[in-house]
Amino acid sequence: MAQTILEIDNLMTKFKTANGEVSAVRGISFSLKKGETLCVVGESGCGKSITALSIMGLLAGNARSEGSINFDGKNLLQLKNDEMRKIRGNDISMIFQEPMTALNPTFTVGFQLCEPLMIHRKLSKKAAIQKGIDLLKQVGIPLPEKRMKQYPHELSGGMRQRVMIAIALACNPRLLIADEPTTALDVTIQAQILDLLNDLKDEFQTSLIMITHDMGVVAEVADRVIVMYAGEIIEEGTVEEIFNNPQHPYTKGLLSSVPNVDDPHFKLNPIPGTLPNLNEQISGCRFNPRCPHAMEKCLQQSPIRTSRNENHAVRCWLQEVEQNEYRNYQPTSVV
Repeated sequence: MAQTILEIDNLMTKFKTANGEVSAVRGISFSLKKGETLCVVGESGCGKSITALSIMGLLAGNARSEGSINFDGKNLLQLKNDEMRKIRGNDISMIFQEPMTALNPTFTVGFQLCEPLMIHRKLSKKAAIQKGIDLLKQVGIPLPEKRMKQYPHELSGGMRQRVMIAIALACNPRLLIADEPTTALDVTIQAQILDLLNDLKDEFQTSLIMITHDMGVVAEVADRVIVMYAGEIIEEGTVEEIFNNPQHPYTKGLLSSVPNVDDPHFKLNPIPGTLPNLNEQISGCRFNPRCPHAMEKCLQQSPIRTSRNENHAVRCWLQEVEQNEYRNYQPTSVV
């Protein structure tokens, strides 16, 4: 059995605002094994990136996290800043969503690539430069010696993303978090980046958390999938269970919102409505205002986690109804 390297238990991340404290992540729990790829999916604003930033310890000053994030036997939420800096970029690295804003425009690619090598691996400047050149070659960037001397704005979007991957992998991290790494790229470059991540993950036996809203990306890279909605995990399972046997209406809605170019008669079936505001108070299931199957119980009680098998769990009252003959229940439309 593969070793569990990350275990998150009842993580809650809250922000202080002018309108009071709001919860962006609401008591989520999950684990990650060595060499595993876990995809976290959901609409923009559901809490995916905040979860990643909570793990990295890169939250804004008005944020606080509760619960536990156990990595290598340590609760990251209890570490001091200097202790976390030794882990960040070394044992845990992150590829950010937009490399043009994540990379510093005033420093060369070489400087930004050598910095973690000199800080964490204690390499000399000369050794760090050579390692940086090797990393750029490894991620498929041509003329790496020239690129080391260039600034981010002199590179294409695909090259900037590859530079971000090279920086993230510089210290051979045990955990890599990729936040929408292909969003701003064209389809051809997207495929190249995903293939690159898969190859590097297999080569270094790195565990990968991939944050995305693209179900096509999920199908290609995931071992397991977590579906988030309004700061909560509403379904989780293997990629086969999620795609072939989705149970939550939201998961089904995400899958039915993906175009099928092979079926000329396919019709998109988007999820009605939008995500609730962080400070919006919703009784019961937070998806009930958009759910076509919402019942009275959905409006009153938050659903509990139900395990369908050892590889699949869901938070939805329909699971209880299914076990008690769903045909006897009359759905109440609240859309």
